[in-house]
Amino acid sequence: MIVATKPTQPYQQSTWVKATWEDYEALRDDKSSDRCKLFFKNNQLWVEMGTEGINHSKFGDLFVMILGFLAMRSPELKLSTFSGCQMEKKGTRAVAPDLVVYVGENIPTWESGQSRFINLEQWRSPDLVGEISDTTLAIDLDEKKRLYAELGISEYWVIDIRAARIFAFQLDESVIYQQCEISKVLPNLAIALLEQAMAMLDTKTNTEAAIWFSQQ
Repeated sequence: MIVATKPTQPYQQSTWVKATWEDYEALRDDKSSDRCKLFFKNNQLWVEMGTEGINHSKFGDLFVMILGFLAMRSPELKLSTFSGCQMEKKGTRAVAPDLVVYVGENIPTWESGQSRFINLEQWRSPDLVGEISDTTLAIDLDEKKRLYAELGISEYWVIDIRAARIFAFQLDESVIYQQCEISKVLPNLAIALLEQAMAMLDTKTNTEAAIWFSQQ
C-alpha cells in the first residue's frame, strides 16, 4: 500500500512503483498531496509532485495562449482545453497531461455528484495531449508516449523546453506514434513555427512570443 504524505520540498518519484488501483485512488484523493500528477498502468504508479518551476509555467502558458489564438483564427475547430486535468479508465489507466485539447463536439462536462476528473469510459479521449518537459523528457518520450497511444489519443507533443524543440507524434493505424512535422489535429500547423515561438523566450516574454505567433 502506498501512503500519500505531503513532502517537505518538491519531489519527483524517479521510477514506476508497484501499486493497485486502490493505491492510486487513495493518493489521488488525499488532500495533503496537492499539485500531484499521477500516472497509472499495468499495476504501476508514477508520481510527479511539487509546484511547477518558472520555465515549466512560462512555456505552458505560452502554449495555452497559442491555442487561444488558433481558436480565434479557426473558430470552426471548436477547441476546448483541460490543461493538467486527471483522466482515467477505471482500474487500468490514469494520466495527467500538461496540455489536453479536444476538437469539436462531445467534450467532457462536469455535473454535481460526478467525479471531477475526466472519465474516459464516459467521454472520448482528447484529440491532442502534450507534456511540458523540463526534468521528465526521458519518461515523456518513453512510457508516457506508449500510455497515450494505448488510450487512442491522435496526437502527442513532447515540448522540450531546454532545447526549444517539440517532438510531435501522430497515431497510425497500428496504434503506434509516428513523428510528424505538421499537425493534423490543428490543420496545417507547422511544428517548426511553434519551435520558433519557443526560441523567442530567450529574450522575449511569453505574451510577446504568442503575439508574434498570432501574426504569422
